[in-house]
Amino acid sequence: MPQDMARELIVRLADSELELAAAQELRYRIFYTNMGAKPTAEMRRLERDFDEFDPFCDHLLIIDRAQGRGAPKVVGTYRLLRSTRAEAAGGYYTAGEFDLSALDRYPGEHLELGRSCVDPDYRQGSVLQLLWKGIADYLVAHEISLMFGCASFPGTNLAEMSQALSYLDAHHAAFPEWRPRARADRYVSMARLPKDAIDLRAAMREIPPLIKGYLRVGGVIGDGAVIDPEFNTVDVCLIVESQLVPAKYVRHYTATAREQFHADA
Repeated sequence: MPQDMARELIVRLADSELELAAAQELRYRIFYTNMGAKPTAEMRRLERDFDEFDPFCDHLLIIDRAQGRGAPKVVGTYRLLRSTRAEAAGGYYTAGEFDLSALDRYPGEHLELGRSCVDPDYRQGSVLQLLWKGIADYLVAHEISLMFGCASFPGTNLAEMSQALSYLDAHHAAFPEWRPRARADRYVSMARLPKDAIDLRAAMREIPPLIKGYLRVGGVIGDGAVIDPEFNTVDVCLIVESQLVPAKYVRHYTATAREQFHADA
């Protein structure tokens, strides 16, 4: 993408059904066409990724105003669900994989993050900076105390991520009193290796870039992982205390922007 095109990018929340549809179409291209997730028949017919949570969420968008002709050109998106709206939504998407009841002990408004993706032609620093600046502004505007969501490893072969899962479990576990746990019927132990057998360099190679970014701003990990065959991923529950974030957010994500969206969460 030409460098001067970045001047036409804006970040804001979707404010129409047309913009939401454009975000869902981008999600479909990334998750189903590019990454091999399994769509429903209706998703395949519409070429859009959607579920029952979408109507209750805010949808953060990166829009390229220079490229939009009629329909908005959405080149990046993040789905945001606040705790004050989750009850009307029937809960959280993450709750399908993790028991989140321990998070009730953490005070304040919570925010579930999900469905993050960026168009492959726009994976550069300015886009990532805008996306995370939008999230930082959202945290302040809604007085969010805690963020969480499913963070994914591509593929479902646990042997290929054993160093990373073991490292995260041993060194980045959330405090026990508010640590979510993978649901009993889906629980996969993250402690694949003894602590003294963990190779730090190998673990860093296996950890997806977006998870590394969360760790840099103080992210911690729930108990256990979940295999998600629909999306062809292994998911962990990642939690970030918002008080650790605002001063560092944009700086940390911009510093490694080119690395972080070589793969999607």
